[in-house]
Amino acid sequence: MRGTIALMVARSSLDPLEEARARIALRYQRGKRADALPDSFGKLALQIARKKVPDKGPAIGRLKLLWPEIVGEQLAKVCEPEKIGASGKGKGRVLSVKCIPAASTMVQHQSETIRQRVAASLGGDIREVRITQGPLTRGGMPAARKRKRPLSADERKFLDESVASIEDPALRKAILALGEAVLTTDES
Repeated sequence: MRGTIALMVARSSLDPLEEARARIALRYQRGKRADALPDSFGKLALQIARKKVPDKGPAIGRLKLLWPEIVGEQLAKVCEPEKIGASGKGKGRVLSVKCIPAASTMVQHQSETIRQRVAASLGGDIREVRITQGPLTRGGMPAARKRKRPLSADERKFLDESVASIEDPALRKAILALGEAVLTTDES
């Protein structure tokens, strides 16, 4: 065994002085793990998730889906999440909320509650809520207008006969218009 070590030292390309310094340095240093193991399985899962899931990823999509449940029905009618961006002031993200102008004061007063609820549902790193005013861009189509059909001759005659006994002309005209609207609207 001694012969093998002597042979290795003889073949060393290092300067003997450098080799001695390296041995001394290694003698007093302890090896450290490159990646320290997490304390629990949950921390390991979070580390893996942070590497795999992007910061801006589907959080806004999930937030838009859960918005009425997070902020409540009343606030969800007047505001909606617009985007989640990085904060220029350090840690945390900024939630941009768009609301109708008439409700901006109410949303401003509820902004801390909104921030806390969104942070709890998305992971706790929402730092501030920025409110912008404007029309809401909700998904979905507006309700289709009901189609009107023309009155038949029998329906017109029935309406005229039913309002003939009304003396006031303005009231008669209004009731006639109401009757026409009810009879001509399709329920399909």
